[in-house]
Amino acid sequence: MLFCLTANHRTTEFDVLDRISRVTASTAADVLARQDFVRGAVVLATCNRFEAYLELDDPLTAGPELALEAVLEALELRAGDADADALRATAVPLCGQDVVRHLFAVSSGLESMVLGEEEITGQVQRALREARAAGTTSSGLELLFQRAAHASREARAQSDLAAAGRSLVRIALDLADARVADWARTPVLLVGTGSYAATTVAALQARGATDIRVFSATGRAERFAARYGVRAERDLRAALRDAAIVLTCTARYVVTPADIPDDAARLVIDLGLPRNVDPAVGALPGVELLDLELLGRHARLPDLGPGAHEAVGSAAAAFAADRRAAPAIVALRSHVDGILQAELDRVRARGGTDPRVEAALRHFAGVLLHGPSVRAREAAAAGELAAFEQAIEALFGVEAGDPREAARADEDRDAG
Repeated sequence: MLFCLTANHRTTEFDVLDRISRVTASTAADVLARQDFVRGAVVLATCNRFEAYLELDDPLTAGPELALEAVLEALELRAGDADADALRATAVPLCGQDVVRHLFAVSSGLESMVLGEEEITGQVQRALREARAAGTTSSGLELLFQRAAHASREARAQSDLAAAGRSLVRIALDLADARVADWARTPVLLVGTGSYAATTVAALQARGATDIRVFSATGRAERFAARYGVRAERDLRAALRDAAIVLTCTARYVVTPADIPDDAARLVIDLGLPRNVDPAVGALPGVELLDLELLGRHARLPDLGPGAHEAVGSAAAAFAADRRAAPAIVALRSHVDGILQAELDRVRARGGTDPRVEAALRHFAGVLLHGPSVRAREAAAAGELAAFEQAIEALFGVEAGDPREAARADEDRDAG
């Protein structure tokens, strides 16, 4: 069974998300994956959401209540009791097909603070890669997250998401436009050199900004500056003194009031979660601070129409149909593979086979099974899976197995 606990900008205070986002996703997923009833765990932690996706071993012995407590206990270990209690009061648990539709919508940008944002798709897939590297994912979650990437492409292809999609950076710069007379004559400082920083540089240059500097507490400013055609700064306070606009997008540094010179007015835009800028900076004379909470009030775009939502709904329905069809497909594939293996063993016992012939036979078996696999998924989507299962039992004597056994068979096959 699939389970998700989601806390995001719509349900949970930014301060809570801020602190929780300091918990590394891989660490939290590792704690969750150690539970006996958890087959896999992927944690998605972005600038405005914290979500734990679990595949539970058996819904009869490990229900959503147990999964919820496991997530909260993992957060208590990493983020503290207070934030775990805040999540208990505000986060939303989801199960089964609701998890599928939610992740597909999240990956497509339909649940973002900035409707249609482009960055979230990559963040979802990065969460999967991190879980994979940590050894916490499972075959069910692998398939779910891979299909989420496909769903996001479909949503953008079938709607105006691609045209309307805007990042937090663009929203922030839209708000800054009213304060900038001429971008070409405005010195801008970027604090941070991650992927968000590259997006920020592109957005600034699109507006005509030419005086862009970058500072990195990790020493990466020189390389970043050379790559993106900006100027590297080595001293943060000196760089802040010269900048009229400051944008922060790093998880490694917090700008404090002590860093801000008191001899010039400036606009500071904090795009980080955890916060990159101490809120006290906004109280300094001549300083205006925009953070994610303020940006969120301006971030919603006009309704995108039904296209994106229909694409997500169709992708979620197709995923459900595939899961229902899996036992029949696995049973039929196992039947054919068993016959093929028995024949190959018999031929080997008589003197061996040509490896090319063996490879060709395995390819032939795969081609032979492709059509019935497609038909099984179509039958499941149409509510006619029982007829398909009866047909393969009548033709081949094959009985569709338990869905959990089908999942385990797929996992064993992938591991092999």
